Amino acid sequence: MDLNDFKIIKEGEAEILMHAKNEVFYNKTQVNNRDLSIAVLRTFIEKRRLEHEAFLTRRTKSAEKVLEKNSESISKSAPNQLPMDDVKCDGEKEMLDETPQEEPCSVHEDIPESTNGNGKRELKPPRVLEALSASGLRALRYAREVEGIGQVVALDNDKVSVEACRRNIKFNGSVACSKVESHLADARVFMLTHPKEFDVVDLDPYGSPSVFLDSAVQSAVDGGMLMCTATDMAVLCGGNGEVCYSKYGSYPLRGKYCHEMALRILLACIESHANRYKRYIVPVLSVQMDFYIRVFVRIYTSASAMKNTPLKLSYVYQCTGCDSFHLQQIGRTVSKSNSVRYLPGFGPVVPQECTDCGKKFNMGGPIWSAPIHDHEWVTSILADLKTMKDRYPAYDRISAVLTTISEELPDIPLFLSLHNLCATLKCTSPSAVIFRSAVINAGYRISGTHVNPLGLKTDAPMDVIWDIMRCWVKSHPVKEQPPDQPGSVILAKEPAFQANFARAVASLSKAQAKKVARFLPNPERHWGPKLRAGRQITSKHVSLLGPEAVNGSLKHDDDDDDEEAPREAKRQKTADPTLVS
Repeated sequence: MDLNDFKIIKEGEAEILMHAKNEVFYNKTQVNNRDLSIAVLRTFIEKRRLEHEAFLTRRTKSAEKVLEKNSESISKSAPNQLPMDDVKCDGEKEMLDETPQEEPCSVHEDIPESTNGNGKRELKPPRVLEALSASGLRALRYAREVEGIGQVVALDNDKVSVEACRRNIKFNGSVACSKVESHLADARVFMLTHPKEFDVVDLDPYGSPSVFLDSAVQSAVDGGMLMCTATDMAVLCGGNGEVCYSKYGSYPLRGKYCHEMALRILLACIESHANRYKRYIVPVLSVQMDFYIRVFVRIYTSASAMKNTPLKLSYVYQCTGCDSFHLQQIGRTVSKSNSVRYLPGFGPVVPQECTDCGKKFNMGGPIWSAPIHDHEWVTSILADLKTMKDRYPAYDRISAVLTTISEELPDIPLFLSLHNLCATLKCTSPSAVIFRSAVINAGYRISGTHVNPLGLKTDAPMDVIWDIMRCWVKSHPVKEQPPDQPGSVILAKEPAFQANFARAVASLSKAQAKKVARFLPNPERHWGPKLRAGRQITSKHVSLLGPEAVNGSLKHDDDDDDEEAPREAKRQKTADPTLVS
């Protein structure tokens, strides 16, 4: 191995050797993804420990109650038979020692435990599976930076990647060698043959994760964590609806909320795969960042809880004329006495034509319409992040994202775009503070969203939103539009109430009030997905990356220069009218 062919890349506490030929995929821009995953993993380990301690406490208390109850019944039935009491007590004690171990607990039944010399159950360090490891940087960072982690298994189906991963493990010293192991294997086969063996399963593919989900939900232990990334945003955001349906079982819509809808489509897909094995998911954090989405979900096993899935899924009706959208829940429940019946949802929630502008609806979904974040988790992750800010290379970016998520309304699916509302009416836009004040003064809740700086989540119905905009247009008149335009139809109706645009106390979020950055610019130009492994930047990328990037990555041959010269001259000739004969 010639070290001159490699360059050392340091991220966090891990260092890897990268070959100049781009033989193994490494994406610098995914530092945000890796930092966020480490922050979530630290919180998961702490939550897992607390849950285990709570389980042991409950088991001890239940054992004590049973012991007291049995001792009382024995003393009442035979108060004078001391020898027999001793025998019965010993027999009862044996039975009680076994009873708590068999106590059902859906959350903790598969948590790996070991028994120390005192007979007390101890929690084993968590095992992590990185299903698509490439260079192994993520696995190395987990092993070196996350306290309390056990074994990290790094998989890849490419021999060159496995060789690079093993080389990097040795390069990172004894800690990495003791905790990280690399295998050449198909991730799907490996996960299927290791059911319920890993506390954390991490999927970060180049593209869609859909082919890995069925085996991933089976590989996680009960109460374990699945971390999943999807980078095929063009598919998830409505560029190819039929492709999205074939991969994820859901049809996307091209609204301003398409990135949040992508998150909800991925969650609905994971839930669908989990349900096939009597399992279900609980999302703790769902993020749209840079050019991808990333979800963190807990996986549990319960045939009864799985029945609630239709209550968490909805179809979306998006008006083709205005910005109105409506959700229709797939299922509902009816409670009678002590029983619960599961029934199909009521519908339709919309007529054939939009009541606001008269246009037709597009239908998308189903999507996950339950909360996509656990705010207790978000608060814990953010607090832990601030105490260790020096250990996160991308601290500024992920803390900004988590701060915005912490202020989102958790129970409101999708969001409105203020600029889209104004574009429909062809009017000047009110400031976000003024619009939010009007919604709050009307008695409704409103918040921002981490997905879009201009997005607004609110529980106000669309007729209230349009009434607020009608009142705004009355004081800020617009030019007359053709009567068949959606904006003209909306403005032709009188508002049902008079909107109050006086500034409300809660019109600014806490982050805005404290002037905490929420949406940061990209750290450098061309911040996005990189080339697949084995490919190099060529002259055809000059229009995107600029000649400096190309010249820095390639040694141009004279022949290439000769080919580019006439093309460049032709472009100049076309661009400059003085050169045209």
